[in-house]
Amino acid sequence: MEPVRVLIVDDHAQFRAGLRALLATAPEVEVCGEAASGEEALVAIEAHQPDVVLLDLTMPGIGGIAATERIAQAHPHVRVLVLSMANDDESILAALRAGARGYVLKGARRAEIIRSVRVVADGEAIFGPAIAARLTGYFTAPEPAPTGPPGLTEREREILDLIARHLTNPQIAERLGLSQKTVRNHVSSIFTKLRVADRAQAIMVARDAGMG
Repeated sequence: MEPVRVLIVDDHAQFRAGLRALLATAPEVEVCGEAASGEEALVAIEAHQPDVVLLDLTMPGIGGIAATERIAQAHPHVRVLVLSMANDDESILAALRAGARGYVLKGARRAEIIRSVRVVADGEAIFGPAIAARLTGYFTAPEPAPTGPPGLTEREREILDLIARHLTNPQIAERLGLSQKTVRNHVSSIFTKLRVADRAQAIMVARDAGMG
């Protein structure tokens, strides 16, 4: 059985060295490379073809969240396992939305880190005990009533929600049984009311309002 190839991504050289030494104690894991930023990680993935990217969130340049999103899009076969100090809901959920397959806190025991690498490499998702407890609390909490930005009609809120789900105008038209021209008119009205210039900005407003 071939070892799991791991790329370590962290901007602290000393931490990378410690993590490399830790992983070297596991014969089923092979560290194939290192990177100090999200940009370096994208280059290193092309060069080393890892199975798992063990990645910190707080780094210079594009940062861990953006790097995770780009890795998930460009290299869907490569699994991202976040190893971070960040223990807040926003960071955890942002990493998961970006495509991370696991999230473990720095300071986790050796056995937990190695097990997490193996599990993620096998295509499963894994979270450290503290993260799992937070996620359980988050998903079992009563779901708030759906809301949206003020000033929109019911139809506009419906279309904005679909925009936030990354549907195109033709897809929205098909979903709602509307003409593409009608959808374009609604989208234009939404942009005007939200005072945004494009879909990306509209998605940000929608997500902030709990849509999508």
